Amino acid sequence: MSDRFWITCGSILAALGVAAGAIGAHLLERRLSGDQLVDFEIAVRYQMYHAIGLILVGLANRGGIRARFAGWAFLVGILAFSGGLYGWIFAKHRYLVHVIPFGGAAFIAGWLCLAFSAWRSGRTALD
Repeated sequence: MSDRFWITCGSILAALGVAAGAIGAHLLERRLSGDQLVDFEIAVRYQMYHAIGLILVGLANRGGIRARFAGWAFLVGILAFSGGLYGWIFAKHRYLVHVIPFGGAAFIAGWLCLAFSAWRSGRTALD
């Protein structure tokens, strides 16, 4: 995937994260239980962190396959972790709780791949 893909994907997911945060703060506060609202906020927060990670992947894509793997790991993590929490909260699909840890593991793998990519390239994204 191109640098442009990762930066675009991250930017769109960040925009959706901001929108989801606004919806949570203004529309869902009275509709969700306290625990559900906390879980929703966690989903939004992790979506934002990893959307920024995708943008970093685009900026550091000179690392080749490792940087691309980090991008895919972040994308899978957002879908599994944040998507799993959103589905659990809104669709009441209890089985989605089992997908969430895989998303967390994908986030960890993505950050480690991005770190390894930067280490192996010997340069930063701003070089």
